[in-house]
Amino acid sequence: MGLIKTLNDHSSFMTNFLNQCGGYAVIDGGLATELERHGADLRDPLWSAKCLISSPHLIKRVHLDYLEAGANILISASYQATLQGFEAKGLSREEGESLLERSVKTACEVRDIYNESATKGTWDVLEDGRTPKRRPILVAASVGSYGAYLADGSEYSGIYGADVSLETLKDFHRRRVQVLANSGADIIAFETIPNKLEANAYAELLEEEAINIPAWFSFTCKDGFNVVSGDSIQDCASIADKCKQVVGVGINCTPPRYIHGLILSIQKVTKKPILVYPNSGETYNADTKEWEPSSGVGDVDFVSYVGKWHDAGASLIGGCCRTTPNTVAAISKALSSRTNSL
Repeated sequence: MGLIKTLNDHSSFMTNFLNQCGGYAVIDGGLATELERHGADLRDPLWSAKCLISSPHLIKRVHLDYLEAGANILISASYQATLQGFEAKGLSREEGESLLERSVKTACEVRDIYNESATKGTWDVLEDGRTPKRRPILVAASVGSYGAYLADGSEYSGIYGADVSLETLKDFHRRRVQVLANSGADIIAFETIPNKLEANAYAELLEEEAINIPAWFSFTCKDGFNVVSGDSIQDCASIADKCKQVVGVGINCTPPRYIHGLILSIQKVTKKPILVYPNSGETYNADTKEWEPSSGVGDVDFVSYVGKWHDAGASLIGGCCRTTPNTVAAISKALSSRTNSL
């Protein structure tokens, strides 16, 4: 971590990290799918966060798979981890906070294990062919949207109802953000943001609580111009642009075919680094709580977009729901090949 961890100027945090990585960074991929592949039963309102209680060893396994695939950023298993959700399962507030901390510490432990192993994939060689350097790796503490806690699919619609106000959302997220900010993470990833209201809530929370680590805002979109609620992606990205703690703006859990247009739209309102980690293109069915595979794309098709996204201005690229370590390995290879050719 070194330089990365000592940066006090949020505005240069991501630029420095990207420079250390060689100009681009690879974000990891889907967590829940991989946990299920390793045998986890996630039919629970806590979804992937259930494994923080029942099988943290599986989370470690998936994190390690992504590092071995070439990821520069590990996202913690806290997307669905909320204090309110843990309390609904009968856990105390203290136990819930401990689980939030565990999500980050688990990712940090895996990073340490990976670095210490010094396996072939851990080391990159400098241009002189002699001096090895450790691949920069960040741990991002995931904050899922209010809709994720509701577990009713509303993070994919952004429709929370008239009773949910800015203050409602700030009160809901406040303590979780405080705990995660002090958990040892390098950055907070506000993910799958479905509307302007929640983006404003996050921005105000970061300011009010004087959160001392950087953050990124990542929105989920329904087309090439709007987030799922119908709010303009430019309006949403503008909120992130004005927040000093936010060092990256982008898109996640959105079909790959929309990403290029969204990058171009975001560039019109911010000069902050742009990150994209789409889903596989499949559609989530909130009634069955399953991903419908009919419109998904394979790894080869997904990765065929990577060069276009990079050319358009995305400097951090990975995958979201239904993507795998194979997807991330292919992204890493594609970006490395492009950089080497240039």
